[in-house]
Amino acid sequence: MAESTHFYELFQPTHYNVYLDINRQAKLISGTSTITGDAKQTTIAVHQKFMTISAVTADDQAVPFTFDDESEGIHITLPGTGVTTLKIDFTAPLTDSMMGIYPSYYEVDGVKKELIGTQFETTAARQAFPCVDEPEAKATFDLAIKFDEKPGETIISNMPEIRNDNGVHVFDTTVRMSTYLIALAFGDMQSKITTTKSGVKVGVFATKAHQANELDFALDIAKRAIEFYEDFYQTPYPLPHSWQLALPDFSAGAMENWGLVTYREAYLLIDPDNTAFDIKGRVATVITHELAHQWFGDLVTMKWWDDLWLNESFANMMEYVAVDALEPDWHIWEAFQTGEAPMALQRDATDGVQSVHVQVETPAEIDSVFDSAIVYAKGARMLVMVRALIGDDALRKGLKAYFTAHRYGNATGADLWAALGAASGMDIGAIMHDWLEQPGYPVVSAAVVDGNLTLTQEQFFIGDGKQVGRQWQVPLESNYQAVPTLLQDQSLTVGDYADLRQANGKPFRLNQGNSSHFIVKYDDTLLADILDHADSLDPITKLQLLQDLRLLADGRQVSYAEIVPLLDRFSDSKSAVVNTALYSVAGNLKKFVTPDSDAEKALKTFFDKISAAAVSRLGWTAKAGEANDDELARPTVLNAALYAKNADAIQAAHDLFTANRDHLVALPAATRVLVLRNEVQNFGSADLFDRLLNAYRTSADASYKADLSVALTSTTDAGLIARLIEKFEDADTIKPQDLRAWYRGVLANDAGEQAAWDWLRNDWQWLEDTVGGDMEFSTYITVTSGVFRTAERLAEFKAFFEPKINTPGLTREIQMDTKVVATRVALIEAEASAVNAAVAQAIK
Repeated sequence: MAESTHFYELFQPTHYNVYLDINRQAKLISGTSTITGDAKQTTIAVHQKFMTISAVTADDQAVPFTFDDESEGIHITLPGTGVTTLKIDFTAPLTDSMMGIYPSYYEVDGVKKELIGTQFETTAARQAFPCVDEPEAKATFDLAIKFDEKPGETIISNMPEIRNDNGVHVFDTTVRMSTYLIALAFGDMQSKITTTKSGVKVGVFATKAHQANELDFALDIAKRAIEFYEDFYQTPYPLPHSWQLALPDFSAGAMENWGLVTYREAYLLIDPDNTAFDIKGRVATVITHELAHQWFGDLVTMKWWDDLWLNESFANMMEYVAVDALEPDWHIWEAFQTGEAPMALQRDATDGVQSVHVQVETPAEIDSVFDSAIVYAKGARMLVMVRALIGDDALRKGLKAYFTAHRYGNATGADLWAALGAASGMDIGAIMHDWLEQPGYPVVSAAVVDGNLTLTQEQFFIGDGKQVGRQWQVPLESNYQAVPTLLQDQSLTVGDYADLRQANGKPFRLNQGNSSHFIVKYDDTLLADILDHADSLDPITKLQLLQDLRLLADGRQVSYAEIVPLLDRFSDSKSAVVNTALYSVAGNLKKFVTPDSDAEKALKTFFDKISAAAVSRLGWTAKAGEANDDELARPTVLNAALYAKNADAIQAAHDLFTANRDHLVALPAATRVLVLRNEVQNFGSADLFDRLLNAYRTSADASYKADLSVALTSTTDAGLIARLIEKFEDADTIKPQDLRAWYRGVLANDAGEQAAWDWLRNDWQWLEDTVGGDMEFSTYITVTSGVFRTAERLAEFKAFFEPKINTPGLTREIQMDTKVVATRVALIEAEASAVNAAVAQAIK
């Protein structure tokens, strides 16, 4: 059967009765999947993967079937078409792949335990029970589950349990839903439960390795988020409960299973007494992202995976809308500006990047669509543009109509644009078509030409890129009224610049609020005018100016050497977003120096110069009643001081470590990672290394563990680096879900780069066997390309990865990341001398 034939075209399920018997000790699933549906022809197909099928009947009559591993299914021959009930008896392994039904491992008081959970997106429901495993194949489900149950254990699923038949847990019939959203979990769990204003039960579940109060923050956010969404969407939450479950082993960040959302522990559970402000924001946005999906993705689901953006882009925008409504004092949109926006702009500027809407068929192709910078971040920026164009009233009206029209069904991007267009009176589909279907984005050049203010658009590239005449309808968001809402052509003459400048009384700017997905290149006249009034600019405008200059420098449209003299004028800002943007640009200067060179020493002096005033003002310890900006900016500027080898900063961090030596987890969470890393780098020993590694192994605090991994991977001791790499394949120490961060930490460490790169090349097969079925696998290539910067490393990168270019799911990543490294090498070769001269001049 051709892969492009979707199984749903052949057989359309309406209801499942699924019985599962899960034996943890034998690592075996056995069961029966009974599927009632409409057979469109006599030869149909049902998905399965890694299964042994012992019998298939159709309407109680045995029917022939054959396996087709290529399409991950079985082909079944029926006596006739029409309504048919299939009964499929099967067994399947309980694997450690973090896909399908799988065990999570954890310890309580030194005792090893298991918690069984699920991950079915994108195509892993077929590993749990035979089904038509496609988004459009929506049906209702009755689940009955038996397992090797121990006293005190809990089992949960999408719907409430309605009875226990001699150890078989029977759950209520689901609403009509896609297979990838089915979920279940069982084990020794604790929970906290509350109820929304509309009567929805909301609960947080976790293992007993955690303190009970670690569930409180998530419970509060989840409850209020559901209440917010019911109001914003003007559509009730359609299920009796919403459970949030923290899984110790989980390859994704979180998963929006309808009624049973699963999370990495780091994205759900936090210590209420010692958690950094930015971590609270991150956890809150993950929760609100997944709960946004309960409507946008679950109630209404994309028809096929090519419209994945319908789910993810929207949820990525709504997570910020929701948290901003729940906690307006957090200014959460600033996190969007410092995280999502630059990630999208960087990735989307490389020639060969995928568009937001992209055709896919095979499981490997489907998994490759999950590009966090494009489908999530760029897609969210697209929708932020739409929101800015039509306003919240039209957005909510359109969404309500969209949910009403497609509830419990499937939709395409055109359906959403139609609903928003009808609500706003604008042709949203026409405006957004090019943003959705085309890769990349424009740089809008603003210049004074023959006295006239002119605007032109052209696709922006970092590295080589072929101009093929792409254009966009660009929401300009100008501060001059003479500028139209949209730039619809390649160029536009606004009018006499002198007259416009006098009439407006302020420097000309575009993309106010940085909400549109493009960057601006001002000519010398316009840029000088903006910089002359820099003190009056709001923080987002300063961030945008620095961000756009950095991208233009990466794209060789300006020189980093021209930017260096500008940085000091932003160093006195008290805004966290400005500091983030400032040190993002400054951090990019590190690629132009080599370790222990005079140029590196000069750059460290430069970092010391621009950070000194902020370090003095903020210090290492939070002050009572200080602004959130101060807490967010403190680690940024202290990190700069430590990079600069500022003796006072090094000593202050060491003093904090010494004072908290016996309880390091109690170090202030915002700066704890800096204190630990400083100790390893500047006061390290084998004893300290062993102590921190043991703390990592035994702690259940995900934030603390992340800090410890950063500290440990920063060691400059070759022997300790070798010991670390030995732990890469020891799942009792480093879980596979966390390995990428450890690999990157060692790779980005000048003392560990070679050892980490050797490990990746030597043990690639082990890595593929361990995480190869996971959408995170390709990101090991991305991580590597983010570090390499020499011609020698580029040659090695190509030699290793180019033979793998036809591996399903890796092709685009290898092609793009080779360009990323090649572009960086060319930039360094062309500009290092000038950049380092500019830094030397700046510290005189």
